Amino acid sequence: IFKIYSHPVALVFHLLFRTGAIIIYLFGGIFTEHETFIFIICVLLLSFDFWTVKNVTGRLLVGLRWWNDIQPDGTNVWMFESRDPSRPVNPIDSRIFWISLYVTIVIWILLAFSTLLHPRWLLIVAVAIALNAANVVGYTQCDKDAKKKWATNFASRAATANSSMVGRLFSAGLGRFFG
Repeated sequence: IFKIYSHPVALVFHLLFRTGAIIIYLFGGIFTEHETFIFIICVLLLSFDFWTVKNVTGRLLVGLRWWNDIQPDGTNVWMFESRDPSRPVNPIDSRIFWISLYVTIVIWILLAFSTLLHPRWLLIVAVAIALNAANVVGYTQCDKDAKKKWATNFASRAATANSSMVGRLFSAGLGRFFG
């Protein structure tokens, strides 16, 4: 079954950290009464998920990577990397990446409403939403930037090809006319 995926290990860890944090948040109280332990495990899983998605699975599964660069004057600049369009990504890997990216933040937002009844869990949910939102925004902007670069690159290559073709046709026509 793993032969249909280009990066099965990356997919496993991509989904493991995401679902692990949600499962521990929801069912951690069954295994232990120590809320601090549940908090620590959830925050660790959320941190592992953020780092893994941002630095590993995004690059492997969809060919995108983003980071925020702080300039010497203190301003933030979003930096985006994308794969070469001639190297397509596996559509199944890509679909799983994007679906899990958006579904996870929706789940955490829905769980935020449950914190109205138990506000002691608000910090975990806030951390989860902040980290997941950073990846959602980062990858959405990175994908838009990559598509814009690809379109610009395609248009410039097409214009170059057309102008050189027109030049060759013009030269050939003049050559025949004067030759």
